[in-house]
Amino acid sequence: MTTPLIIQAAEEAERKSAEVTDWAARLGWVAGLLLFIALVYWLMRQGWKWRGELQSGLPELPVAPEDTGEARLRLSGRYHGSTTAGQWLDRIVARGLGNRSRTELTLTGAGIDVVRPGAADFFIPAGALRGARLDKGIAGKVLTEGGLLIVTWEHGGRLIDSGFRSDRAAEHTAWVEAVDSMTKNDTTEGAAR
Repeated sequence: MTTPLIIQAAEEAERKSAEVTDWAARLGWVAGLLLFIALVYWLMRQGWKWRGELQSGLPELPVAPEDTGEARLRLSGRYHGSTTAGQWLDRIVARGLGNRSRTELTLTGAGIDVVRPGAADFFIPAGALRGARLDKGIAGKVLTEGGLLIVTWEHGGRLIDSGFRSDRAAEHTAWVEAVDSMTKNDTTEGAAR
């Protein structure tokens, strides 16, 4: 007698599960969600382009001269972007400065050569360097205290902070000392003139 009740309960459960599966509604929700994601992506892209247009007054980035001299320091790591100096959320996207990438930095007496595979390379002349420091964040990237090497430099009358992270974070301190010694020598020489 219990067998017919079990069979009857199984048939009822099967009917209920068949009623729940409404493929048209599910596909509609998935299509709506995909359209929403596409809209958000498009709006973000438009905002990026708009920011680039607002910053279009930034001159072309300098390129490394033929002879930069002997390398004082080298660093392999990541370039995390550039911001207006002192404003860690004001990202600069003009001239490719907003593109994150791998990087190879070389410090010479002439300045810092920034080589970025897959993105535009640029050069920071020694005369444009204003200092370096260790920090924990730059637009879109936050790390532990001292996790980023921030190099401050001037370009087109604008102070810029560029953020780098070495594959070996212990190298950051040597870079800060070397860049700061270069900027102190420049200001000392300028004051003596």
